[in-house]
Amino acid sequence: MSKQSFINYLKFEKRYSEHTINAYDTELVNFYNFLDSESLAFSEVDYAIVRHYLSLMKEKGKEASSINRTISTLRSYYKFLLREGVVTANPMTMVRALKMPKKLPVVVDQEKMLNLLNQKSAESNTFEEMRDFIVLELLFGTGIRLSELLTLQERDIDLYNKTVLIFGKRGKERLVPIHHTLVNEVKKYIKRKYEESFQNNSPYLIVTNEGKRAYPKLIYRIVNKSLSSITMQQKRSPHVLRHSFATTLLNNGADLNAIKELLGHAGLAATQVYTHNSVERLKSIYKQAHPKA
Repeated sequence: MSKQSFINYLKFEKRYSEHTINAYDTELVNFYNFLDSESLAFSEVDYAIVRHYLSLMKEKGKEASSINRTISTLRSYYKFLLREGVVTANPMTMVRALKMPKKLPVVVDQEKMLNLLNQKSAESNTFEEMRDFIVLELLFGTGIRLSELLTLQERDIDLYNKTVLIFGKRGKERLVPIHHTLVNEVKKYIKRKYEESFQNNSPYLIVTNEGKRAYPKLIYRIVNKSLSSITMQQKRSPHVLRHSFATTLLNNGADLNAIKELLGHAGLAATQVYTHNSVERLKSIYKQAHPKA
């Protein structure tokens, strides 16, 4: 059974996103390349070989997060192969994930972000400027993931009820409210989009300057360029705006369970990471305000 069978399983049965599937595929290609370089057949793979492969990754300076991603991929792959009867033993059984240092989500200051959006709104005259503004507004205003933004269609936005239907991981749907200003901006953007008379009339909300469906690197460029004007922080990705959305809600008194639903998290544990940012913020305020701090 080929690697492609596993990829098809992830795509059609697990319904993983294109981004996740590409990551799995890359990990498996790297593993097969390692086996070729060591003149090893796939049938020879055992715990010792996997451990050797992971050790080489460490020697090359790979971070714990990268190594854990490899471990996760190989675990899923061998679990699939066992289910299909391709292998009779799982070399990943004794492999343990590396301990990860706790990292707080990187966010953009609320006031800086609001000022940026106000500035972008005032400057949105061309189609490109309007589209870039909508991208920023949706990422910061709904906490939508990059993959979800790319698959968002015009029909998924209910302008009358001020909601957006987001298709999340593994086909899960969630309704997220959008504010009045964003509703008006989306109306103007869609109108301008059709005035451009693109030949393909793409149903997707976010499109390129040629009217084609947007792609990840385009969104990254839009976000990175915009955030570089308000922050010197190294991370300026679309996911930073998702973190900023959640942290802003929490700092302004939103219930953690409500934030969980808005983000589309399967469990509360994934959402609780944002409480650490709020605690750090309170500590900072305390140090500035208390005479004995």
